[in-house]
Amino acid sequence: MTIPELRITPVSHAVGKRSPVTCRLKCADACLGPECNTSANPHFRDIASSAISRRSVLGLGVAGAIGLILGDAAGRGQVSPAFAAKPGTAGLAFDPIAPVGRLVDEFTVPAGYRWQPIIRWGDPLFSSIPSFDFDAQTAEAQAGQFGYNNDYLDIIADPSGKTGVLVTNHEYVNPNLMFTPTADAAELRRRGEISKAAMGMAVVEVERRRVGEPWHYVVDGRRNRRVTVETVFELTGPAAGSDLVTTADDPEGRWVKGTLGNCAGGTTPWGTVLSGEENFNGYFAWAADTAAQKRYSGTATTTTETGWEQYDARFDAHDPRFVNEPNRFGYIVEIDPSDPTSTPRKHTAMGRFKHEGANVTIAEDGRVVAYMGDDERNDYLYKFVSKGRYTAATSTGARRRNMELLSEGDLFVARFTGNSPAAEITGTRALPSDGAFDGVGEWIALTRDGESVVPGMSTQQVLVYTRLAADLVGATKMDRPEDVEPSPLTGKVYLALTNNSNRGRTAPLDEANPITGNRYGHVVELTETAGQAGETFGWSILLLCGDPATTASTYFAGFPKELVSPISCPDNVAFDSEGNLWISTDGAPSTIGYNDGLFRVPLEGPERGNVQQFLSVPREAETCGPVIHDREGLVFVAVQHPGENGAVGAQTSFFPDYVAEHGDGTVAAPRPSVVQVWRG
Repeated sequence: MTIPELRITPVSHAVGKRSPVTCRLKCADACLGPECNTSANPHFRDIASSAISRRSVLGLGVAGAIGLILGDAAGRGQVSPAFAAKPGTAGLAFDPIAPVGRLVDEFTVPAGYRWQPIIRWGDPLFSSIPSFDFDAQTAEAQAGQFGYNNDYLDIIADPSGKTGVLVTNHEYVNPNLMFTPTADAAELRRRGEISKAAMGMAVVEVERRRVGEPWHYVVDGRRNRRVTVETVFELTGPAAGSDLVTTADDPEGRWVKGTLGNCAGGTTPWGTVLSGEENFNGYFAWAADTAAQKRYSGTATTTTETGWEQYDARFDAHDPRFVNEPNRFGYIVEIDPSDPTSTPRKHTAMGRFKHEGANVTIAEDGRVVAYMGDDERNDYLYKFVSKGRYTAATSTGARRRNMELLSEGDLFVARFTGNSPAAEITGTRALPSDGAFDGVGEWIALTRDGESVVPGMSTQQVLVYTRLAADLVGATKMDRPEDVEPSPLTGKVYLALTNNSNRGRTAPLDEANPITGNRYGHVVELTETAGQAGETFGWSILLLCGDPATTASTYFAGFPKELVSPISCPDNVAFDSEGNLWISTDGAPSTIGYNDGLFRVPLEGPERGNVQQFLSVPREAETCGPVIHDREGLVFVAVQHPGENGAVGAQTSFFPDYVAEHGDGTVAAPRPSVVQVWRG
């Protein structure tokens, strides 16, 4: 067999956490481009004392500064009554696995456990759709098949426990592994349409014989659905209809075609699923000739990796008709998995940035609170608090009202303050003299009562150019905020900071981000001190990640480091019924030399901080999801980009089928898949 050359040949990413191919396809080489956040992040008192020009910020007109009142920082407080549930008594017993080397193409689980995919890239959702055929792919077929590179995942069971839905994101594609090489322009365009159909989201019905058994997906399930780059979305909230989001195709600025770069997400108490549009910028050719554009793209581009702009004008933001098209991406998307005919929505009230995801809880007063991370070096942690209050009733009317809660509310960004002298934050991982990296923080309002409170920016500008608004109020630059979720048992909030090789260079050290060139990442624990909807919090670093055998001064909440599993680049988090934290990773092969995996971390008692590896994904794959149904002995993960560095004819992974050729002699491709693990 002739082995084709790799068609995507990005330069070395020595400073990044991912493989060069993943960086090119997933985030458009963000770590090699210019820093998007060049702000000095002055405190508000410094901003208010100087004239602020919207022209210098947005390339627009001039407006004066307005007042902004910040809440006082406070010390740690008691746990909210809303989180008074007792820890569960059932748990998931397992012996931690040993780390798996980065060249091993295996899905590894603990002794006594089994695994199998529920659904794979290309599996048909409908009987009218052909079975996956690598050599006969079409856009029409892919639009009815399970998409590529599944990321966020949830398994939502119906009351019987025997049926339910699987909901996942499809973040991006890899043409190297999807197609054989070609230089034919017509064929490349045809493949571009297949790629559009392979992205977005999927809703798939699942069933099983009895509770506790593995699931199987249902062809022709009544709730089965694919959402793609061509699906129409409704814009909601204050920025909908503004001049910042209108285009030639949508002069009203209320209907957006497609969703892009869907990364993590969250499931709401009313049964809808949230999806974060993350690395959307790489899909557009745009001038980046204003500060607002540069803050999201970093640099000007005339071509993209997909090439869509060559035949679909809406991806060419150089075209005056579509200069606003990028402004229509970068939001939290909400989809109703129970109704395949419903129109999904993008919520502008929750801000526009590179959303990792959004996770919702109910505050003590009934308002909805959503936590969100902006996944880029030196960007920010956000919180949204709804204006309306959640209704626990199960009627159709109550659910409809709940589905409006994310369309109106207040948006906040976090500022962290350490409690140790600056001289003790040395960048070496050495703990301060008080024995912990910790302090207090405040949630700084960007909008309040539905109106901007950012000097010189209208409400619409704050919600479309949210990063600039956060710059102006002095938010704390963080080490790539990824997933952020509140514990359903304690209400404490856990923030995964995956890494930041530029910490100490483009952003100064601080106690919340204390490691120079933070290669392995860390996890921060927040305690809201005025309730979930309040504006102050306490915080401490739970984990300083790395391999204790090779990395000096790792930290695991005080647990003996020689007893923990090595962990690097925390990405997504979840909880089990006992309140344990589960962490999936993205980047371990490039940092500590092991395949990415899923880890359990107790948060209470003598085992607090004891990182234990549960599973390892195959070579060059990322662990996404995860979903922990420990009372049933079930764990689910989405395995994204297995064998990412390979190409057709030169595969580096054969997950999940582990065959090099089919029976007819055709090449087998690695297939991103949703995997379930169970005792048996």
